[in-house]
Order: sequence, then structure tokens, then C-alpha cells
Amino acid sequence: MSTYVYLFRNGPRPATAASMQQQMQDWNVWMKELRALNCLKDAGQPVAPEGKVVKGLRRDVANGPVLDGGQVVSGFLVIEARDIDQAVELSRGCPIFSSDGSVEIRPVMTLSS
Repeated sequence: MSTYVYLFRNGPRPATAASMQQQMQDWNVWMKELRALNCLKDAGQPVAPEGKVVKGLRRDVANGPVLDGGQVVSGFLVIEARDIDQAVELSRGCPIFSSDGSVEIRPVMTLSS
């Protein structure tokens, strides 16, 4: 098994409190399914949309983090899967797609010490 990080980028926020509540229920169902498959390694946390980006040789600081298209990372999960193909397949059940969001799937590298 290999470890992968799902980075979530949100689409538009739900318009009503009821739709927000439904979205949270959908997330809970999906994460329960990942647990049942013994694939959920770390349930992660949501992250705030505001922040700072420090980059470059001069370590310039900018407001952010905003990517092209205005999407920001809104949270993450850590999963275990056989390979990247299974990680992609497991991501297909993510509720973020119902709000036109995206899941970036990144392998976690193991560094030797």
C-alpha cells in the first residue's frame, strides 16, 4: 500500500444552510466509506481560505493562497491505496464534485534518513 494526500479545492459555496448541512452529511458518508475500506489514514482538517504565501529568493510575502482561477486549497485527507489508479478511483466518491470542486491526488514520498 502507498500513501496519498487528497488536496481539496472548492467550487462555489452552498447557497443555503440546508445545502451546507447536506454537503457535510455527504462528506461524512464518503469518509465513512473510506474508513470501511481501511483506506482513510488521516481525516485531515479543513483549512481557512486566507493566508500568506512566501516565495522566491527574496522570500516575498503575498496574500494568498489563491491559484489560477481563484480556487484555494480548502482541506486535505491522507489515504492508503494500492496505487495511484486506486487513489483516483476512491476520490470519485468525493462530495466536492457536486459543487464543481476538485481533488488533487499526490503521492507521499518516503525520505530515507
